[in-house]
Amino acid sequence: MLKTEIKNYLHLHFIVFIWGFTAILGALISINAIPLVWYRMLFAVIFVLIYFLLKNKNLKITPKAIIKFFISGTIIALHWIAFFTAIKVSNVSVALVAMSTGALFTSLIEPIFFRRKLIFLELLFGLIVISGLYLIFNVETEYTLGIIYALIASFLSALFTVLNGLFIKQYNADTISFYQLLFGVVFITIYIFATSGFTIKDFSLNKTDIIYLFILSSICTAYAFIASVKIMKYLTPYTVMLTINLEPVYGIILAVLIFGEKEKMSPQFYIGALIILFTVVINGILKNKNKQKLTS
Repeated sequence: MLKTEIKNYLHLHFIVFIWGFTAILGALISINAIPLVWYRMLFAVIFVLIYFLLKNKNLKITPKAIIKFFISGTIIALHWIAFFTAIKVSNVSVALVAMSTGALFTSLIEPIFFRRKLIFLELLFGLIVISGLYLIFNVETEYTLGIIYALIASFLSALFTVLNGLFIKQYNADTISFYQLLFGVVFITIYIFATSGFTIKDFSLNKTDIIYLFILSSICTAYAFIASVKIMKYLTPYTVMLTINLEPVYGIILAVLIFGEKEKMSPQFYIGALIILFTVVINGILKNKNKQKLTS
C-alpha cells in the first residue's frame, strides 16, 4: 500500500513538472490565450479520441453526466484562458507564483463539496500564503493584471480539481478527461462565434507554434490530464492541489534558464514566493504526520 502511494506521489510530481513546462510553452507560442487554449483542447481531444479507439473504450455517458462534464469542461477552459493570459500580460514567474494560492482556494471549496468541517490549520496557512502574495503585489505593481488573472486561474483550478475528486468516484478518468476537453472546445467555439469569430490573424500558426502546440496538447494535456484525474483515486483533492503548488519551483527554474533576464524579479518577489512555497511544504509535512497518526 505504501509503495503504491509513493508511486502515485512521484507520478504526480512528474505531472506537475510537465505543467511547469506548460507555462514555458504558453510564453513561447505566439498567438493569444483564447485561440491558444482552443487549439490546445481541440488537439488534446483528438489525441484522447485516438486513444479511446485504440483501446476500444466505450464513450457512452448519461445526460446527467453530459451536464456535469459541460460545466466542468467550461471551468477548465476558462482556467487555461486566464492562466495563459496571465503569462502573456506579465511573465511565467508571476503567473506561477500567483497560482500557488490554489491550496487556499481548495481548503475553502473542498469542505462544501465533501461535507467536512473547515480545518483551522489550512485556513491559517492560507492566510500566510496571502501575506506572501501581498508582498509580491506591493513590489511588482507592473504585473498587477497578470497576478489578478493568475488568481482567477488558481480559483478555477481548485474548483475543477475538487469536482474531479467527486467525478472519479462515479466515472472513468479517461471518460472524464475526454468529455471535459471536448466540452471545453465547444464552449470556446461558441464564445468565439458570438464575439470576434474565427479570423486568420488570431488563429494563424507558424512552424514553431505547431510544434509547441503538439507538445502542449499531447504530453502536457492529453497525457497529463488523464494521469492527474486517475491519481484522484488514490490522493485527496487537497493533496493534489498542494503538490500542484510546487509547479512554480519547476516552472520558474525553467523560465530563468530559457528566457533569462525577462524572468528575473526583485528580491522581494522571491521572498514572497518563498513564503508561499515554504507554507505549502510545511502544510504538506504536517498533514502527512496527522495521517500517519490516524493510520497507526
